[in-house]
Amino acid sequence: MVSRNDTAVAEFILLGLSSNSETQVILFCIIMVGYLIILNGNILIIILILTDINLHTPMYFFLSNLSFLDLCFSTSIIPRMLRDLVSVKKTISYAECATQLYISLSLGQTECILLSIMAYDRYVAICFPLHYTTIMSKIICVRIAAITWMCGFLFPISQVAFTLNVNLCGKNEINHFLCEVPEILSMACENTIFIECITFAVGVIILMIPVTFIVVSYIKIISSILKIASSAGRRKAFSTCGSHMIVVTIFYGSATAAYMKPRSSSTPEIDKVIAIFYVIVTPMLNPIIYTLRNNDIKSAFLKFRRRYYFC
Repeated sequence: MVSRNDTAVAEFILLGLSSNSETQVILFCIIMVGYLIILNGNILIIILILTDINLHTPMYFFLSNLSFLDLCFSTSIIPRMLRDLVSVKKTISYAECATQLYISLSLGQTECILLSIMAYDRYVAICFPLHYTTIMSKIICVRIAAITWMCGFLFPISQVAFTLNVNLCGKNEINHFLCEVPEILSMACENTIFIECITFAVGVIILMIPVTFIVVSYIKIISSILKIASSAGRRKAFSTCGSHMIVVTIFYGSATAAYMKPRSSSTPEIDKVIAIFYVIVTPMLNPIIYTLRNNDIKSAFLKFRRRYYFC
């Protein structure tokens, strides 16, 4: 699969976010702070969900999956990104680039599917409250999560295989801070229309179908919420769904902009800004959004802090 590129290109040069040394220092500090927020925020959410029995529900089970996924996704990219910001030599081996490409694609596509599952969970909880525990039983939730992760890691295989098999003719400068399909295809010295069609088709399946599913789910959810007689009940339902909708909008918006636009309309600068959103901003905002807008999480945090303080 990779024999042509193994002989022609042994390593890539990541041009990164900036070539200015002062700017790189500033970016390093900003991104480091963001990464620490990602680590602490998502680890805290996972710990709270695991230790507080009141959070042992399907909604928080999928939220813990999302937090773990965000941790893995950011960690597969940001440490390397930080190293390059303070390094003179910004090379990445062919094998490391291929690994980063596959892992980031797999985790990103897993998140696409997971966010649609979380929308379905809210749909069942609000539209079928009496049957919720039956429909979303523990064993069903575990199976859904397992299938989600499995699909996320299976779908990118063909996409990555075709991308890594393009003839680069010795080109090895990637004008980005990570290895991504569009950036590698931009270096190809052969017609890549077939691979671009595959990338677009995968984008439709992984992005557009879940988005459609989420939109339909929330149309039905809003319709059901408006029928709730109690204003307090309506506010609680809207609050629960609001956090998820904010996360969905940020993640799908940036991912769609990155993978569903034609190559002719993309520029390296815009692509880098878009990537910053789904690599750093979304994983950083997820725990903040769910914490600030969720009374259950805040209550669990207060109990956890009291236990830790007294210990």
